[in-house]
Amino acid sequence: MKRWVSGLLIFIGLTMTVFVLNAWLLSPDPIDVTVVRVETGLVEETITNSRAGTVKARQRAHLSSEVGGRVVSVPYNKGDHVQKGDLLLRLNDAAEASNLEMAQRELVVSQANRTRSCLEASRAQREYARFQDLSHKELVSTDELDKVHSMAQASAAACQAADASVERARTRIQEAHAQLQKMALYAPFSGILADVKVEVGEWTTPAPPGVPIPAVLDLIDPTSIYISAPMDEVDSSTIHPELVARITLDPYPKQSFMGRVVRVAPYVEDIEEQNRTVEIDVELDDREFATTLLPGTSADVEIILSQKERVLRIPRTAVLEGDKVWTVEQNTITERSIQMGLKNWDYVEIQEGLAEGDLVITSLDQADLHVGLPARITENDHVR
Repeated sequence: MKRWVSGLLIFIGLTMTVFVLNAWLLSPDPIDVTVVRVETGLVEETITNSRAGTVKARQRAHLSSEVGGRVVSVPYNKGDHVQKGDLLLRLNDAAEASNLEMAQRELVVSQANRTRSCLEASRAQREYARFQDLSHKELVSTDELDKVHSMAQASAAACQAADASVERARTRIQEAHAQLQKMALYAPFSGILADVKVEVGEWTTPAPPGVPIPAVLDLIDPTSIYISAPMDEVDSSTIHPELVARITLDPYPKQSFMGRVVRVAPYVEDIEEQNRTVEIDVELDDREFATTLLPGTSADVEIILSQKERVLRIPRTAVLEGDKVWTVEQNTITERSIQMGLKNWDYVEIQEGLAEGDLVITSLDQADLHVGLPARITENDHVR
């Protein structure tokens, strides 16, 4: 009996040893994973532009002279600040100045002729009045009275014609002055010369109707800088002025700037082979910084619809299809179903399914990951 019991114990011991050794030898190696710890923080509900936005200026003028001519003065260079009314370009105006001087002298002559004609008209009127008195006394004939009357009427008409000549001379002065003004180009508003494409001595020509010719000056008002961004039409009902926006600019990587929506277009753009979009205008809160931006710069806009602070959150990249996540529990990969709240491109709010401190796998691009595998945490920069 004792031998039988001893043999049975030896057999059981050997069996267990074989089982343990087999399990240890055949068990899979732990798979390396990257995790993030569930934490509390800020989560925002946001929407972003469907295509890249653009930095623009509400006041930007591409300027050219109204007439052609040889350039004699370009007082400012590219990048210079100018004030409204400053001279930006002057053409050779010798002929126009001469025409103005001639028109002014013609006015002097017309005024002198008017004075002479009107004096004669006044004298002829007095002569007619004297002949009327004589006619009443029957000292002159009716024929002589008619002759004097005709002369008085002719003199009055000459005076009126002289008045018209004076007005015509004044109109010619205005015309000559307007032509002279066309030989100079002035700043329509204060701003910065973004470009100057003409030099002294060159000939500039205005664009004829229907033929586009590049402007010679580009004037930008830096105080009118804003961001124009196309948003998907499905978001048009949720966007309105005064919403907070976060702006990122290509020249300033890894930085963001706060701003506000100031305008939403009253229509949806329907461009062939592109998504239907609604344009919005966003102004930066830092207006001084905005003046340094170059129109044409690419920008992205993220509209903040709502936000919650101190809520459980995980990176959005850790969420699987079907609102599930993979976690590491007791060095083993497990699956959890979650219920999400607010979300954006960075984080999602966790309302159910996870607790603060849980380890969520973020290295989801590994093809050999599946539930039940042993896991070894190799990267845990977010774990504290």
